Amino acid sequence: MYKKSSINIDILLGEDKVPENISWKATDSSAEGLQRANAMILSFWDNADKSTLRIDLWTRNMNLDEMTGFYYQVFLGMADTYHRATKDVEMREEIRKFALEFLKKYRAKQEVASPEVKKQ
Repeated sequence: MYKKSSINIDILLGEDKVPENISWKATDSSAEGLQRANAMILSFWDNADKSTLRIDLWTRNMNLDEMTGFYYQVFLGMADTYHRATKDVEMREEIRKFALEFLKKYRAKQEVASPEVKKQ
């Protein structure tokens, strides 16, 4: 027996069409009501075209540190998902290494720009 599951995403845009608010709700989620987010990345694989459709959005109040942390966690999640799908441990580790280097380079740039910035 099949079960239908839905994820609903609501985007509130400002007059300049930049997201002011992102909220979502999933039918299988145990969370009550709409969940708020400051950013989202959604990708669909089109098998016929062999291409990816992506929707990447973030709210105007998301700062650079948050964006960097978001991408770092997305990369780690991609590594785990790739491993679950392929069982390829070596490639999972390569993606994880990239994620860590990405974060280190960001932090190094922040220290050069502002030496008093604390490491997270």
